[in-house]
Amino acid sequence: MARMYSKKKGQSGSTRPLKRVKPSWVNQDTKTVEQLIVKLAKTGKTPAHIGLLLRDSYNVPDVKAITKKSITLILKENNLQQKLPEDLRALIKRDVQIMKHRETHKQDKTAKRGLQLTESKIGRLVKYYKKNGQLSKDWAYDKTKAKTFID
Repeated sequence: MARMYSKKKGQSGSTRPLKRVKPSWVNQDTKTVEQLIVKLAKTGKTPAHIGLLLRDSYNVPDVKAITKKSITLILKENNLQQKLPEDLRALIKRDVQIMKHRETHKQDKTAKRGLQLTESKIGRLVKYYKKNGQLSKDWAYDKTKAKTFID
């Protein structure tokens, strides 16, 4: 899929198998994987980071194939979900970093354009999450209070 504001294509990567079946070489069961997810979430890891750790350290290639649930659903069941969705949190963090850069480099036009693009992406994501009920209807992104969202 192409990038939104540039004419570049994404980096190619491996594709997942079509069938979501637990591989025969995986020796963890559903309960063990869920306990690992809860343990990692309590240490402050994000769902994406938990998936990477499970893949790289615990030989769990696909959580959904083993547990029939996503990592975020498991976290929601155990009341460990984050206040903001992970992708929105990452965009807000990027926005804060660009604003900090712009304070010291006021003539950086490329950073100004990056800030505009990031803020528009945040607006679209907020609209989507409000529509799906993951954010409250009165939630609003405020640039001056953005640092409180990522801490």
